Amino acid sequence: MIVSRVMTKNPVYTHIDATMSEARSLMDREKISHLPVLDKENNLVGIATKKDMLKAGPSPATSLDMYEISYLLSKLTIDRVMTKSVITTVENEVIEEAARMMADNNISCLPVVRGRLLLGIVTVKDLFQAFITAFGARHPGIRVSFFMQEKPGQLAKLSNAIAEKGGNIVAFVTQEGDYLYELGGTIKITGIDMEDVTDIFKKSKAEILDIR
Repeated sequence: MIVSRVMTKNPVYTHIDATMSEARSLMDREKISHLPVLDKENNLVGIATKKDMLKAGPSPATSLDMYEISYLLSKLTIDRVMTKSVITTVENEVIEEAARMMADNNISCLPVVRGRLLLGIVTVKDLFQAFITAFGARHPGIRVSFFMQEKPGQLAKLSNAIAEKGGNIVAFVTQEGDYLYELGGTIKITGIDMEDVTDIFKKSKAEILDIR
């Protein structure tokens, strides 16, 4: 799966001359936590988050009253609080690489660009949705986590055995085994009962780690 399939297209954004008050109001109104910032040519130049807004706001111990705080925020422009060195991705990047970039850099979103043109934004929430889809979490069925010997044709034999029993594979995610010759995975199957599924895996000489 690639980024363009999971990203939010045409995301809400603001311009660099917007005030912090305007940006906060926009984020609250649109119920978003990340706000790309564009320059006058509509090129991406930064990103602001609710965390940035909180850091830029006055301390709870401030002696300023609410009117003074509102006045100061109305004068503070978004370029003073935004992150300028934005980590981005491209629309044809695979989602696992986008997830790695977010994890390695401890960030919760990636603007998606073509050059400096903003196309979309992918967030942790988008990746959770992709994770749910990959594991077939919204489909009823039998979920099996297993290990089997890794050699050519093993998965084809397993798939054929499931099909011969009238089963349908709605999700399949592989994982590394403990040894080089092991293939691990989690599979979601519909159309057959647990007894048939268990029998298929036993005949395939696969080790069932969990079935439900």
